[in-house]
Amino acid sequence: MIILKPFLFIIAVLRVLLLILPMALFLGVYVLLSKFLFKDTIDRAYRLRRVYVKISCFILGIILKTEGKANTRPAIYVSNHRSMSDPLITVQFLDAFIIAKAEVESLPLISYGAKLTGILFVKRESKDSRSAVRQKMIETLKSGENILVYPEGTINHLKHPLPYRPGTFSTAVKLGIPVIPIVLEYKHQKDLWHNRSMVGHFFHQFGWPLTYAKLCFGPPKSNEDPELLKNEVEQWTINKIDEIHKGWNSVFDKKL
Repeated sequence: MIILKPFLFIIAVLRVLLLILPMALFLGVYVLLSKFLFKDTIDRAYRLRRVYVKISCFILGIILKTEGKANTRPAIYVSNHRSMSDPLITVQFLDAFIIAKAEVESLPLISYGAKLTGILFVKRESKDSRSAVRQKMIETLKSGENILVYPEGTINHLKHPLPYRPGTFSTAVKLGIPVIPIVLEYKHQKDLWHNRSMVGHFFHQFGWPLTYAKLCFGPPKSNEDPELLKNEVEQWTINKIDEIHKGWNSVFDKKL
């Protein structure tokens, strides 16, 4: 059950409407024009996505500070995972195929836009699905595109990330492709997804006027040993999370 003050509930509902309308317009116009005026390419789809997510972040009241740049391609970008809004924030600054949970595929309009602009859906409980996505991930990297992965395998509300799954790092070593760590942190407890449905989390997070976040891109990491590579990325991530929250007066800073 969603328990919100009426005013905050209204804010969330208005934001849902404001997100859906431009999405439908952008997708409709793009599909129509790509049939008659230009060829559909992944770079054009990336540009469409960047414009839409910037508008979306404005609608959602996301106040963001950034550090570093996504300037390595091809690469595997690995990020900690806090909220359903994580990819929306990150792909403003990163052109990449995203490894996402299969549940998103059940949302008609969002699913279509996601497939158009580069998302690979995986059923994490299915070995066959994981294998198929891993193969598609390898093909995508070999074609020169980036991949964005959330290697915790789930959303985490604790301060430090859960142990990263090793498969991503084995793939990076096998292909000789660098891993770029990303940290995305939120200031307030409301922004952390924990024990709520997808709809419940959206209303809980975006019923409030503003969301404060910090996004950091780390340096490229390479190592011939996948385990050492994973450990190095995890340690950089932990250090960066500690650095972000120190003195930020955030949900984790208050617990120090």
